[in-house]
Amino acid sequence: MAETAVQTDHEHGAAPAPPPRGRRGRRTVLVASALVVVAAVAVVGALGLGGGGSQEGSSAPPRSGSTVPVTRTTLTERTTVDGQLGYGTEIPLPVKATGTVTWLPAEGKTVKRGGTLLRVDDRPVVLLYGTLPMYRELGLTAGTQQGTRQETGAEGDHQKSGDQGRTDEPSAAPDPSGSPTPGGAGAGTGAGAGAGAGGTGGTLRGMDVLQFESNLAALGYTGFTVDEEFTGLTARAVRRWQKSLGLPQTGTVGVGDVVYSAGTVRIGHASVRLGSPATDDVLTYTGTSRKVVVNASAAEDSWAVRGAAVTIALPDGKSVKGEVASVGKSATAPEEGGGEGDSAAPTVPVTITVKDQKSVGRLESAPVTVEYVGRERADVLTVPVAALVALAEGGHGLETADGRFVAVKTGLFADGRVEVSGSAVREGMNVRIPE
Repeated sequence: MAETAVQTDHEHGAAPAPPPRGRRGRRTVLVASALVVVAAVAVVGALGLGGGGSQEGSSAPPRSGSTVPVTRTTLTERTTVDGQLGYGTEIPLPVKATGTVTWLPAEGKTVKRGGTLLRVDDRPVVLLYGTLPMYRELGLTAGTQQGTRQETGAEGDHQKSGDQGRTDEPSAAPDPSGSPTPGGAGAGTGAGAGAGAGGTGGTLRGMDVLQFESNLAALGYTGFTVDEEFTGLTARAVRRWQKSLGLPQTGTVGVGDVVYSAGTVRIGHASVRLGSPATDDVLTYTGTSRKVVVNASAAEDSWAVRGAAVTIALPDGKSVKGEVASVGKSATAPEEGGGEGDSAAPTVPVTITVKDQKSVGRLESAPVTVEYVGRERADVLTVPVAALVALAEGGHGLETADGRFVAVKTGLFADGRVEVSGSAVREGMNVRIPE
């Protein structure tokens, strides 16, 4: 009877009871229960309901990324422009000698006071220091030559001869303007021009005499008073100087015998060859100090002020200090053919000097980069530019360490930092740099 009942249940489609699975079945139930518990803990933790009574609730889930403090500092905007290291623009030497060029110096040669710049008709053209150009012959006038004292063998020792007058006695006061005194003393352009009234003769005077005598004395040819008066004692020193140069000892300095410059010169290029006639631009020169020339945009040259400090980056990676020495007053338009779409603005030349010449090393010519200071903001709150975030409502903001966002107003950007301000921003507060 019982056996029949069992068969009848199976036939009616009743599901048979699952066989016992032992320990494996219990392990499955435990794993499922554990997952439910972990999920519940996660929800509680997210709601801030977990343990740790000392832990404050946060307004947003913790985020990764570093935090940085808002700091107060001075922001300086720096801009770089391209420049060229060299000796500056070459200038023609004011050579007034006439004749055939018989010797030229090598390009790059340095010539000091008393040195030979070139030779014309095998006569040296000598460099002297000064700003007044050589515009006339320097020597004794006809009257002074007649009244020159007889020389003795001793240096600077002279005696009167007959009715010959002293040449070193003071004459009429020099013209305050430094120009030759009219009506006698130096009125002509030659050494023998300008006899004074009464046939006593006049003395050549002028600032050009003072400039020449200063050079003569600096070269070691002394025995006369350095002033604006060319006397017999000056002529005597000139003859000694001419003897050292291998020139006829005339005591007279010709217009083409010397060239004046402000100091030591560095020879540039020659515009003529040996055997060619001497011309006004036979040689060019520069100073001996290396400097940098920048063709600055005429629209953005406000930084180029005489005396402004700049930093010069050399090709070897070193940096040297420079100073703006001069700024051109005429803008130059860019050369045509600079390429399609060339919209370069007119430029002005800015010359920058380097006080410490040794810091430049042996470089004589090279492309360099010049860095100058633009705008500057002192004592402002700043953060790294990377800390700025764009706000949904527009503008910029900062994310605080606890996940809040505060709006800020930005100012100067410089050196990877930005000026920030706002009612919610304070020095020392930590802000997050988004990843």
